[in-house]
Amino acid sequence: MIRGGDITKGSCLLQNGQPYLVVEREFHNPGKGTAIARVKMKSIKDGSVLTLTIPTQQEIEDAQVDYHTCQFQYADQENYHFMDNESYEQYEIPMTGNEDKKYYLKEGESYELTFWESKVIDIAIPYKMVFTVAESENYVKGDTVSGATKPVTTETGLTVRVPLFIKQGEKIRINTETNEYVERVNE
Repeated sequence: MIRGGDITKGSCLLQNGQPYLVVEREFHNPGKGTAIARVKMKSIKDGSVLTLTIPTQQEIEDAQVDYHTCQFQYADQENYHFMDNESYEQYEIPMTGNEDKKYYLKEGESYELTFWESKVIDIAIPYKMVFTVAESENYVKGDTVSGATKPVTTETGLTVRVPLFIKQGEKIRINTETNEYVERVNE
């Protein structure tokens, strides 16, 4: 059991015997009365979306899940391929339902996979990641009409708006939740 106030993005909850992954959560504290958590969850089995309003002190059943650190190997037309860092076991995760993660998966990098009943149900993407700029437009000095940002494409195909001084080949840190530029990385 987990209290409504302890639910976070990425938590797994059981509703009607079916596992749901929390994709969004928002706390609301009205002037009087109890605080509540508004939770948007995605069904692991069929992809349906469920929204709940839970008082922060109320307990709700959580799904018993396991976590394994696995290395991303490659992606083919239908699946992502991972290898467990300890047991060297291979896992195939369908792209269907995980399309939003393809731009954040880098070959050779380790990610935490969430398992429920021996099946992978989620790939945890780090909050911030470093990418190399693969394509960048040149700009003319003094050209700040467009808000002093430009679009660039990373080595994984992710498109992000960055300041004008970022050049092709440089490394940048991206906030993966908002898909926004954070800083230039000097190595």
